Amino acid sequence: MMKLLGAMLILLSGTLFGFYKAQQYSRRPKQMADVIRGLQRLETEIVYGATPLPEALMHVSTSCAPPVQQLFRFAAEELGRAGGRSVQFIWRQAIAVHWKHTAMRSVEQDMLSQLGFTLGLSDSADQVKHIRLAVQQLQGEIERAQEERKQYEGMWRSLGLLIGALVVILMY
Repeated sequence: MMKLLGAMLILLSGTLFGFYKAQQYSRRPKQMADVIRGLQRLETEIVYGATPLPEALMHVSTSCAPPVQQLFRFAAEELGRAGGRSVQFIWRQAIAVHWKHTAMRSVEQDMLSQLGFTLGLSDSADQVKHIRLAVQQLQGEIERAQEERKQYEGMWRSLGLLIGALVVILMY
């Protein structure tokens, strides 16, 4: 009875691992699209609303889903109590703290980190130019992420189950 229970747990854990990895491939394009929408809203706040950056980032955070929302909210809150820290430092800190909660990769992290060099330092036209550049780069990455999702999502679901079954077979 204990062997059967152990085998079932191993099989279940392998399957859950496969589904977790598949979910990562599924969440990545969605989160990237959420970042794009957030950056486009930030652009609108900067250009048309002439909103100060901390307020603009807070407005953006209200329109984003949780992992991306936390990134923008953290940056807005930290800018509110900057204490002499630069926008670039705070933006990079927000990315460093909250990136691990996303399914996005280091490519997207580098793109957003580069955006921190111009946020709050230049005039609105230059900031918009850099935001649009980041949006274009992210849109290109979304296409690659969707291709990877199609390619690997089903594979990981099956592979998790098969790895669990292999471990059970090898143990017994």
